[in-house]
Amino acid sequence: MSEPDRIIRLKTVLARTGLSRSTIYRKIAEGTFPAQIKISVNGAGWRESDINRWVKSPAGWCVRMD
Repeated sequence: MSEPDRIIRLKTVLARTGLSRSTIYRKIAEGTFPAQIKISVNGAGWRESDINRWVKSPAGWCVRMD
């Protein structure tokens, strides 16, 4: 049985990718970085699996339609 996908916050995403906050949001707008998901009224996070896939292949990331 696989582990459930965790939601990670911006601070963790910054540490794992080495990108700046502004670069992450620019790449989201370009479609070259995973978009965050809403987790509460005032909070958002990223699926850990999406960030791991991006780290393994940043040039190969494309927005997938689920």
